[in-house]
Amino acid sequence: MQFELNEDQALLRSSTRELLENEAPLEQTRGVMEESTEGYPKDIYAQLAELGYAGLLLSEEDGGLGPLAFAIVMEEMGRVALPGPFLELTLAIRLLSGCAGEIASDWRARAAEGSAMIVLARDEDLASTDPAEPHARFVDGRVQGSKVFVPFGAETDALVVSTAEGLALVPRPGTGWVAAPLTTIDHAQRFVAVELDDEAHLLAEPETSTQLLAEAQRLGALGASAQMMGIMERALEMAVAYTSEREAFGVPIGSFQALQHRCADMLIQAESTRSATFRAAWAEETGAADAPYLISVAKAWAGPAGRFVCGQAIQLLGGVGFTWEYDPHIYLKRLKTLEQFHGSTNWHVENALANAPLLADA
Repeated sequence: MQFELNEDQALLRSSTRELLENEAPLEQTRGVMEESTEGYPKDIYAQLAELGYAGLLLSEEDGGLGPLAFAIVMEEMGRVALPGPFLELTLAIRLLSGCAGEIASDWRARAAEGSAMIVLARDEDLASTDPAEPHARFVDGRVQGSKVFVPFGAETDALVVSTAEGLALVPRPGTGWVAAPLTTIDHAQRFVAVELDDEAHLLAEPETSTQLLAEAQRLGALGASAQMMGIMERALEMAVAYTSEREAFGVPIGSFQALQHRCADMLIQAESTRSATFRAAWAEETGAADAPYLISVAKAWAGPAGRFVCGQAIQLLGGVGFTWEYDPHIYLKRLKTLEQFHGSTNWHVENALANAPLLADA
């Protein structure tokens, strides 16, 4: 099997890395995520949309590039710990592309070009972010109910809401959302609980909605796995750089075999995640029957692997690794957040077992 990126994919990776390192380095976006009301760099999001990144998951005819390109871009966003709901934006655009009607088409176009921010509002249980049947209702042209863990929900122009009657689009009310912030460990990913009793448009019936949400779940898990892969890669780089410069007993601490072994273990975890994630992306792109299984394998592996890599990075940086001024804690917090959303590790372990080819054939 060919594990290398082709020429176009390699060019996408290098150009995306150059763009994000120049326009959205962590030392620049930290101030935005810590101090601004929005919590993410809207100018960077507008630039990304202008370049076509927001529509990555659209069909090729509509300017999309497919799951492999999506995974490549998500990896690079993980490397810079890009704040904001970019993953959720791409998923919302993909959902809208699967819905018929002028309203879905109009909002999809606006979101893809960067003139509107739309995210999916799906979760209803504060104790779990795993997929579940919605209790929100679409009644008489209004959506009624509550949603939790809506990413940057207070800043969105519209929500794609899962209801018992199907997917519905809720434009931002004139008075704004009735939203309460939810405190999580990752200060860069701002979640809110939204109380809904607002005018809405039904986008898809329950059967179609179930299919679209299942696809969004797969693609969200794939994107989260790729972001965690980029986070691991950058955490390892920080650890190697620090241990190469920090001296003890007159030599770099990176020359000590025990620390070299730690870095080697980190590399194994990161590269294993890369293999699992790109194998899953290839399966999703080619429409392979085992794509749901492979995506769950990648997501189930990436969370624990990332916790190990980011935890070791903090340890290898010693005392400064725990301080606010240094970056390792940002990567660890982002990784732990990604691990819990788009299906938790436990959910994906169960899903992988349920869809394992050997068990399915038994």
